[in-house]
Amino acid sequence: MKICIVVPYIPSLIRVRSYHLVRGLAHRGHEVKLFTLFTNARELEDLAPLSAAGVQVNAFPMVKSKSLLNCIEVLPGQVPLQAVYSFQPELAECLRTSAVGSGPADIVHIEHLRGAKYGLEFLNGRTPQLPGKSPALVWDAVDNISHLFSQASNHSSSLASRLLTRFELPRTRRFENWLFHQFDQVLVTSPSDREAFLATQSDSLEAPREKIHVLPNGVDLDYFHLDAVHEREPRTLVISGKMSYHANVSMVLQFVSKTLPLIWEKRPGVRLVVVGKDPPPALRRLAQDPRITVTGTVADIRPYLWNSAVSIAPLVYGAGIQNKVLEAMACGIPVITTPQAASALQAIPGDDLLVAGDYPSLAHHVLTLLEAPDRQRQFGLAGRRYVERFHRWDHIIGGLEEIYGKAIWSRQHHARTTAH
Repeated sequence: MKICIVVPYIPSLIRVRSYHLVRGLAHRGHEVKLFTLFTNARELEDLAPLSAAGVQVNAFPMVKSKSLLNCIEVLPGQVPLQAVYSFQPELAECLRTSAVGSGPADIVHIEHLRGAKYGLEFLNGRTPQLPGKSPALVWDAVDNISHLFSQASNHSSSLASRLLTRFELPRTRRFENWLFHQFDQVLVTSPSDREAFLATQSDSLEAPREKIHVLPNGVDLDYFHLDAVHEREPRTLVISGKMSYHANVSMVLQFVSKTLPLIWEKRPGVRLVVVGKDPPPALRRLAQDPRITVTGTVADIRPYLWNSAVSIAPLVYGAGIQNKVLEAMACGIPVITTPQAASALQAIPGDDLLVAGDYPSLAHHVLTLLEAPDRQRQFGLAGRRYVERFHRWDHIIGGLEEIYGKAIWSRQHHARTTAH
């Protein structure tokens, strides 16, 4: 297939979904053209592995002033700021030219709400160029953003985040409701996000359940692997993730304020390592306690996982699949998480990982595991087996190819129906 993929940020080992889907499709013999945005020259380095895999890369600069201007322009209306934040007209024109030129694309794949406008721009201009031969449009929403915003508006530790999400929530809910019907097929990462999309459809619009698919995230099982070299620190807990993300900030702050004191009552020597790029000042200040380390950006997250006794993902709110959970499980580290994160997985609580619904339960699970190295190994190996079964990228990309086939059939069926 000839596939044009729009990702409104540079795919990388941090933004693993787009990175592995793009590279995996190229490895399977598809002709893949990537259209993406960069904010600084360093980000361009992450594109080298994709180019080496045979992906035709089209990268355009996106400065913050342009994003700000995009948001100001829609402020008086009803379009959510997220939907225009990453719009770059040069990318949109390049996509249109590439997808409808000689040897037109079979699929135009758009990632995230921030990329949706590229799909809409292409949709508005595609029929005159290719009557009856239009590429099928697939929107990988990744998460249901209105579902995320409804949680963040009440539970974020940041006042600015709560106010912004409350402002954006009604706009986003209406826009996602409408946007769902503009694409031939829609993807999300978890069943809860799928149900959130279907639940918010207005009664006047048909919302075919078969149009929206759960395509989970995978994990690189060669990179994130079991390790016998690093010695685990028996009193160390690790929390990982992109630490500029508001849900992760809230997660860490609440764990430190609500759960760690309960743990320290029993075991005052327990250490916490917070690993992830761009922690805000509120997280960096936690390191004033010598038992807490906040690393910031690290070249390789794996040693921090391998050196820890337990990985904690105490998500307060969120959407989609948590990559940090999959990566820890793949490394054979026992994981304790909350229902918000576990609901996106097919993992069995109590077998593959531990799930805690409140702060005392979370502290209890941590203390129980720290006192039982055999149970740590048991959950670590069970987690590894789980990701090997359900989160292999090659299996996930095979599922994406099937969805592409449905999208092409849907587009061709629509063209025939319209013609008659």
